[in-house]
Amino acid sequence: MKSYDNVVIFDHPLIRHKIAILRDEKTSMKEFRELVEEITTLMTYESLKDGVPTTEITVKTPLEECTQQVVKDNAIAIVPILRAGLGMVNGIHVLFPSARVGHIGMYRDEETLQPKSYYCKLPIGIEDKLVLVVDPMLATGGSACDAIQLLKDRGCKHIKFMAIIGAPEGVSKVAEAHPDVNIYVSTLDRCLNEHGYILPGLGDAGDRLFGTK
Repeated sequence: MKSYDNVVIFDHPLIRHKIAILRDEKTSMKEFRELVEEITTLMTYESLKDGVPTTEITVKTPLEECTQQVVKDNAIAIVPILRAGLGMVNGIHVLFPSARVGHIGMYRDEETLQPKSYYCKLPIGIEDKLVLVVDPMLATGGSACDAIQLLKDRGCKHIKFMAIIGAPEGVSKVAEAHPDVNIYVSTLDRCLNEHGYILPGLGDAGDRLFGTK
């Protein structure tokens, strides 16, 4: 895959360790869900180090007053792509507990592999927030592209996309379709198979998060 200015592939030993356990078919649903949240927290910390909306406040320490920067109230929105994206929400809430949450529902047509939208509910004023779009798997890139475009159509100007595992095909598609959106992926896998699943991947993230087949 060629390099893109708006794509960051993390190379963090702690994330690599957790992904190794995440991939294992023997990992339980409970542990899988916890790992997804832990990896998301680490990704959020890294992906927001280049800037997050802040404001200055005055703090009185036991010794004197000082000026500090804090994250602006109501400045961040989390938008999971249903349903697997729900597994990443708590990982962001650990760092931003007051972040509003929107939901975009999409599914992939099993024959065409194209995304189909079926639900959208977004927080009021989302166009003024930093929006974190999350989905554990960035496979073909169709759902991510459509979700980002939907947010842009609603007036959102500051969007970041986070996926735990990405395929070169999907990462390239989103990077080229939305060059103004920063894309953060924990690890880049080899390719997609004929059914649009990431290899080596980890199977269906939604099924493993929620215990369905």
